[in-house]
Amino acid sequence: MACPDSDTARLIDVELDESVGRGTPDVEHERAVAIFDLVEENCFRPVDDKKDGPYKLKLSLVDSRLVFAISRENDEAVVTHILSLTPFRRIVKDYFMICESYYDAIRSATPSQIEAIDMGRRGLHNEGSQTLMDRLKDKIEVDFDTARRLFTLVCVLHWRG
Repeated sequence: MACPDSDTARLIDVELDESVGRGTPDVEHERAVAIFDLVEENCFRPVDDKKDGPYKLKLSLVDSRLVFAISRENDEAVVTHILSLTPFRRIVKDYFMICESYYDAIRSATPSQIEAIDMGRRGLHNEGSQTLMDRLKDKIEVDFDTARRLFTLVCVLHWRG
């Protein structure tokens, strides 16, 4: 999706429901950064919305499903979409493993080894982002960069620290 109107086809707020739970200070910091980055730059629009945004997004976890509750700037409900997290399990697990390898490598590996691990990490992140775009298809229009930021947030929601 090319973002036709960045004033109306965008998120202005992302909130995590209490169902998501809280983690260590490091996890909380990563969540805050992920949300900041997403709100700072995104392209987001519910597919069948007859009015314009901007939008607010409240994310929650219910029975191993990710709930996207979308509202307008004035808190008027727009739509709620529920996604199974099952298609993301392998990608998120592999992403966490490679992130651990990356952080370990930073301490002792050569620059070329770190770069190789980082390329793998980025590849998995892209795969997760594309999976998210595919799962949101016909529900919410997002561009790839927004899908990347949302996938980061999906990963942070799973990270227990």
